Amino acid sequence: MSLGDFAYANHSTRFLAAPPLAQLKQAPFVVAGVPFDGAVTHRPGARFGPEAIRRASLMLCDGIHPVFNVSPLAYLADAGDMRLPNASPLPDVRSHIERQARALMGQHHVVCLGGDHSVTLALLRAAQARYGNGEPLALIHFDAHCDTWEDHFGEPSGHGTWTREAIEQGLVSATHTVQVGLRSSGAREAREYVQDQGGLIYTARDLRGKDGAGLDPVLDAIVQRVGKRPCYLSLDIDCLDPAFAPGTGTPEPGGLTSSQVLTFLESLVHLNLVGMDCVEVAPAYDHAELTTHAAAHFVWTYLAGQTAKHLSALSPPPLGRDQFKRLPAT
Repeated sequence: MSLGDFAYANHSTRFLAAPPLAQLKQAPFVVAGVPFDGAVTHRPGARFGPEAIRRASLMLCDGIHPVFNVSPLAYLADAGDMRLPNASPLPDVRSHIERQARALMGQHHVVCLGGDHSVTLALLRAAQARYGNGEPLALIHFDAHCDTWEDHFGEPSGHGTWTREAIEQGLVSATHTVQVGLRSSGAREAREYVQDQGGLIYTARDLRGKDGAGLDPVLDAIVQRVGKRPCYLSLDIDCLDPAFAPGTGTPEPGGLTSSQVLTFLESLVHLNLVGMDCVEVAPAYDHAELTTHAAAHFVWTYLAGQTAKHLSALSPPPLGRDQFKRLPAT
């Protein structure tokens, strides 16, 4: 194999240099960008996240994951970025996101690259319509912030309100919602809203010093709580400590490590996951591409785990968490 055969040398604009969706219309898995940051409250720039995450992913070359021992490349297409009216009111933008997400989710398992976290409400509307069978989805939400405020600094909706809105609109089940990494300032009513509604919260303080086997009780509790319910995973990159992800709009010290998040993603693969987003990557504030590489690795890990399930026809266990066995490389 010559140097020019490697994806990173080809300056691809697609995740893992996967083919465009037009060339692989039957791909089980699709990556799509959602380049919108019109609802941020501090530093803008997350609209450039999809491009930067894709560029960082090219370092992964053949894409074979060291835990799952598979590559998602043969099963993955890149749908490019959604076409969005960035200057329009948020409800209009969300309607465009939902329409395009519904079309993609009707044929594929979709991973979206944000964008600020306000886009997740539209993605959940599409996912619940596709996978909910009339019932709310489960939700695993990695974030420094609770995103359950009643308003958005006087505005009715934004990137800090979507979780409450999703629960109130019946898109996700409060009792099947798990938040991981919370640590920001805020009124108790917002910070503990999910827990007050019957859900689970693991703050960053709860998880300090825990990794590897130390996370087993947390992982088991999440699996017990979610069960077989179709589950959406939303990962705000600011769940990480700014030491691991400085390139984000609202960094909060005291966050998770990259290895902790990877442990979660690798260990929760058996859940009935129906989609993922990775949001709030703002490349303008990044250092040495730490943030974009973390985001690319998280998305790649999720896709590799889902590919392994696809290839082995695994189904989620009713309760408990099994150790994932290595599968033959593809």
